[in-house]
Amino acid sequence: MASADVRQELDCSICLSIYTDPVTLRCGHSFCRVCIDRVLDTQEEAGAYTCPECRAECQERPALIQNITLCNIVGRFLSTRPDQEETGIFCTYCVDSPVPAAKSCLLCEASLCDKHLRVHSKSAEHVLCDPTTALGNRKCSVHKKVLQYYCTEDADCICVSCGLAGQHQGHKVEMLDEASKKKKKKLRNVLQKLTTKREETDTRISSLQERRRVQGEAAGVTETVTALFRDIRRQLEDLERRVLSEISRQEQRVSLSVSDLIQQLEIKKDELSGKMRHIEELCNMSDPVTVLQEPDTGDLCDSEDTWRHDNQVHGAGDLDVGLISGTLHTLSDVIRVHCIPSHGE
Repeated sequence: MASADVRQELDCSICLSIYTDPVTLRCGHSFCRVCIDRVLDTQEEAGAYTCPECRAECQERPALIQNITLCNIVGRFLSTRPDQEETGIFCTYCVDSPVPAAKSCLLCEASLCDKHLRVHSKSAEHVLCDPTTALGNRKCSVHKKVLQYYCTEDADCICVSCGLAGQHQGHKVEMLDEASKKKKKKLRNVLQKLTTKREETDTRISSLQERRRVQGEAAGVTETVTALFRDIRRQLEDLERRVLSEISRQEQRVSLSVSDLIQQLEIKKDELSGKMRHIEELCNMSDPVTVLQEPDTGDLCDSEDTWRHDNQVHGAGDLDVGLISGTLHTLSDVIRVHCIPSHGE
């Protein structure tokens, strides 16, 4: 777990990859030199520069100070890290034999191995990311530029041209990574509610299963009643039939209701588990575009289902213990009467 936390701290918040030539702004936040240069270039026309992390603002282009300590940490981490698993994505330019890709260029829409990466253009418009086959959805369909921002008003990933002169002009925009963090936080809240909802469902299922176990004990009551009726005289046979019929009717009604509720809750549990797995996959994704383009789930937990199921459970009914108990008392009195020896016997 500690290793995973350290690995996450070595990711640039702009490109979401391990730092390359990390530099630090005056506010203390660090970024890849190429990444922060590209962001500052886009902010130049606005006449003010802000840190992508804390939004600290300055009027003049900030000086980029090389973070030597962070450079050394990244170097040591990379030297001790085991070889990365192959992603199944190969270099576009290695046509003779497939070579695993190290990065993908969003501008060129191509994947590059380490060899071709060294000679690839280092200009700001050539945005590099982890190897991926989904290069098309990383570009604006109108301006064919790399998606860098998120329009909060239209809930859409946009390029710099969309924000400056396109249909999103004047709208509130955020950096992709910042918007992705906010959506992940919202998704985690929904996930927590779903987890609570599933736990409540498990509790209801356990309660209903216990209720069904109690129903099995009704068979013992039936046997007792049957034994009593066998020991009394013929005139009590009618009473025996009516009591057993009532017990059987109540037991069948409760059994059918509880079984149906358990089946409904099992289906609900499976649905909740499916939604949780989908949200967990979104929360574990490093690709902010994929996360943001996923439709909002909203608050999937409402109390209406809980109220409905609880009412159904309470409406299912129980064995009428009072009726059975009263009947048994009647039978006991009859038996006691019949068991008293007659005078003269």
